Amino acid sequence: MQRISEHPVADQRPAKPEVSFTFDGQSLRGLAGEAVSTALFANGIRTFSAHPKDDAPQGIFCANGQCSQCSVLIDGVTRKSCVTPLAAGLDVRTIHGLPELPAEDQAFTAQPPQSLSCEVLVIGGGPSGLAAAVELAERDFKVLLVDDKAELGGKLVLQTHKFFGSEADCYAGTRGYDIAKKLEAKLRAFPNAAILANSPVCGLYKDKKAAVYVDYASYQLVDFEAIVVASGARERSILFKGNDLPGVYGAGAFQTLVNRDLVKAAQRVFVIGSGNVGLIGSYHALQAGIAVVGICEILPKINGYKVHADKIIRMGVPVYLNTTVVAVEGNGKVERVTIAEVDKNWQPLLDTARSFEVDTVLVAAGLSPCDEFYKQAVKFGFTAVRAGDAEEIAEASSAIFGGRIAALSLAKVMGRNVSIDQAWLDKREVLKSKPGAIIPRLPIQPSTSWQPIFFCDEEIPCNPCTTVCPTHSIKLKPKLGSIMDLPYFEGHDCRGCSACVAACPGLAVSLVRALDEDFAEVQIPFEYPADRFAIGDRLPLLDQYGQFLEDAPLVKKFHNKKYRTWILTCKVSLNLATRVIGVRIQQPTATAPLAAARFEYLPDEAIVCRCERVSVGQIVRFIQENAVTDVNQLKSLRVGMGACGSKTCAVLLPQIFRKAGVDPATVTAGTIRPLMLEVGLGEILAGSGGAAAGTATAASATTTSKGGLK
Repeated sequence: MQRISEHPVADQRPAKPEVSFTFDGQSLRGLAGEAVSTALFANGIRTFSAHPKDDAPQGIFCANGQCSQCSVLIDGVTRKSCVTPLAAGLDVRTIHGLPELPAEDQAFTAQPPQSLSCEVLVIGGGPSGLAAAVELAERDFKVLLVDDKAELGGKLVLQTHKFFGSEADCYAGTRGYDIAKKLEAKLRAFPNAAILANSPVCGLYKDKKAAVYVDYASYQLVDFEAIVVASGARERSILFKGNDLPGVYGAGAFQTLVNRDLVKAAQRVFVIGSGNVGLIGSYHALQAGIAVVGICEILPKINGYKVHADKIIRMGVPVYLNTTVVAVEGNGKVERVTIAEVDKNWQPLLDTARSFEVDTVLVAAGLSPCDEFYKQAVKFGFTAVRAGDAEEIAEASSAIFGGRIAALSLAKVMGRNVSIDQAWLDKREVLKSKPGAIIPRLPIQPSTSWQPIFFCDEEIPCNPCTTVCPTHSIKLKPKLGSIMDLPYFEGHDCRGCSACVAACPGLAVSLVRALDEDFAEVQIPFEYPADRFAIGDRLPLLDQYGQFLEDAPLVKKFHNKKYRTWILTCKVSLNLATRVIGVRIQQPTATAPLAAARFEYLPDEAIVCRCERVSVGQIVRFIQENAVTDVNQLKSLRVGMGACGSKTCAVLLPQIFRKAGVDPATVTAGTIRPLMLEVGLGEILAGSGGAAAGTATAASATTTSKGGLK
């Protein structure tokens, strides 16, 4: 079994009973209640089905219920394995071709669906949805929050790292999954708020009803007066040869497997994209004991926070700028990735190609907002707002404020006497700020007293080091007048407590004190297993950019339980002390390319529509031959007609039209389906679904309270 039994910061989940199930007749074991896709990964299975068009192997892509790449036959019915819980005795099978409809030999009587009602329906239980629901509940609205996951928090549940931002306003310095618990606890304290978890909204209707797929088993309707759309974002696919091979999937899917489900989902990964998602995903891979071969970025600079990039580089992960993916290849699965530098027109320079042996390629090239319900609500004339990534892709800290502001905006429209604090608006603007200027730090001479050394030299919204210092000796240098300012030490009264070292989300603070004319002690953060280090061991110490400084003895180590971070104290040369900030994790041999590049460059073979397997070349030719000016015309090729409802391919179509010589601004957008999610016809017609579904509904609705539902 490929499970993570020890992790330096992630909590081990409560023990679940092991159950037996079968995959293509082979007896396997998994944990009751975990996603079927997770159980398959834990058993080393990456290929789930074969596409009916050409028998191409299919694996996961989003692990979030948004696409259909992970579909399998479960007890004879096609199901998305990433949202289907494992139960004892499940018969799971690869789909070959189009599956047969199950035999139905019993009479069926349709029943009207069960109905619920609330004042405000909140779609999405991530940071913005939870924050919005709390604000509305505080103002006595009857709120129903509906989320498609069994556990609330959205992407926070997948985040094991400490967050940036303001400690006072958005839990900076706290790990993502802990923030999720805090926000959920706030909402559950209100008697007028109810939650339907594991129950996606699958449609909005003109008569102010929302269709909810309760527990993925019962189709029900919710009457509402107003709606908050906080449904987050979905993984963006990108175009390259082999982009649909099993083993190519989103960085969020990887975090789901590794951080939420504690499955070692890969051995060697390559990451596309140097935004915060790609950088953090690489860090999470290393923490799970997975080699990160490299990161490529088509732009000339790193997209994410510099402190994230610095720590990844000093862990031994190379970042290739001005570089794109040429091809991912393998025999039915990922075995090799080839990258190449690009010219001024973003075209690959094939003579610079390098190939690497990997088993996984993570796509971290941005997110697309899940805002379809908001657009429908506006079209229907509903009272509606959107928040979080559904409004604007940004950090979770910004999403919290976005949810609060959206809720108050909605309350005002609904006639409540509320006002939005201008300070909230200002803070939100700061929290969603792009990285600012890089300001070089001045050299510091160690003294015999402890003093912090700061390796954050880029303006980003962050202040935990200033708030955790017990002597208030760390301040923000007043330049911008916000938490974008860089921290500095006032120069007195440092106790060497290491709170700032442990709390820093970027692992960008050390403590230094001189011992004599030749040596100093340095305290540095470490978020990997430190049990392997014994006092006296000589550790390979690195500077901010991963350059080796010296091997130095470890003189002390302790684990800060609050921040779940090790503090390592080493005795180092005095002249190097203020440069030390890391320990090498990954050796250069792990990231070496093959001796010669091995690839076939066929850009027109890249898959655009994954569900129906339609390629770039096919669509371009069809657009040109038929003078296409409406996305709906592409349905003749089956583009957007698959199970995901065009969620994955729609964002790629503008660049396909440009490639075909058509300005995408002149093209009519595709029609949104009435149902955004697949729901079995029998489950729609079954209404309340009898005793089983009714019981599940009652359990889901009353886990918080009864006040938000009627």
